[in-house]
Amino acid sequence: MMMIRSALAVILGVVLAFGGASEPRADEFPSRSIKIVVGFGPGGIGDIAARSVAQRVSDATGRPVVIENMPGAGGLTAAASVARASPDGYTMLLVSAQNVVNPYLFKSMPYEPGAFAMVSTIGSFHTLVLVRKDSPYRTIADLLEDARRNPQRVNIGTISAGSIQHLSALLFASAAKLDVPTVPFRTTSDVITALMGGEVQVAFEMTPAVFGQLQSGALRVLAVWSEQRLPMMPDVPTLGESGVPGDYQAFSWNGLVVPAKTPRPVVAKLNAEVVKAVADPGTQARLSGLGVFPQASTPEEMQGLWDTNARIWREVIAGAKLAQ
Repeated sequence: MMMIRSALAVILGVVLAFGGASEPRADEFPSRSIKIVVGFGPGGIGDIAARSVAQRVSDATGRPVVIENMPGAGGLTAAASVARASPDGYTMLLVSAQNVVNPYLFKSMPYEPGAFAMVSTIGSFHTLVLVRKDSPYRTIADLLEDARRNPQRVNIGTISAGSIQHLSALLFASAAKLDVPTVPFRTTSDVITALMGGEVQVAFEMTPAVFGQLQSGALRVLAVWSEQRLPMMPDVPTLGESGVPGDYQAFSWNGLVVPAKTPRPVVAKLNAEVVKAVADPGTQARLSGLGVFPQASTPEEMQGLWDTNARIWREVIAGAKLAQ
């Protein structure tokens, strides 16, 4: 028994002495491959953005940065997986404004509030107010005039209820004091089909999702919901310029987060690598070609963006009684 106690004491001493050995050290990070979990299938805008950044970070650090696609439950499956991951900086999650919205849409979440620490944004993309090319609406003023005179004749199409696009349409109707229906569809293709067929007269969608139709001339943009005009669409006015009150910016974005307890020096090192990756001319060209505005940030700036989005969309969701 004395020998067993002595052995246990030695083991305990070793554990206490080297208990911090598993803590990642920023000066040695990364020492192995990094994983970015994406809550969507391959080929989407977020997936391409993540892969663009991953390649640059891998080139800079000399370590593989792999993408793990984990579609399901509107991104909740991927988020829950990363929330449970070891907080060592080797597992990141690609997030968007939808991740901010989800806790206010669903009464039950598979992870706790504050489960993530911000690393950096990657890029942003704004909500467009769209009509088909032969629409009689040439401006937002035309749309508002017709919607107020004949509200039963104007329908707004978006993708699924609770999406940023859907919430943007609800916010627009409220800000413009319109009493018109917002019709959610399953996919962007469904929205565009409904718009082209006259089932809806206007659509709200993000720039990357309709970039091809805009370039082909099949769709026209009446306005962009942003603080300033977009460099890629300098002739398109903002909603503010078009007379819609409010200083909201209805846009989405992609960024990277890690589990909440990841050491700050490791977060800082990840941030530095992501900022360099986004600033790379190749990354900038690839994102811009998709209709994404490349934009890195500090962790604090990303947290501020997250908090501002939470405040705006929480109020919209509560007003529309969308929580389930």
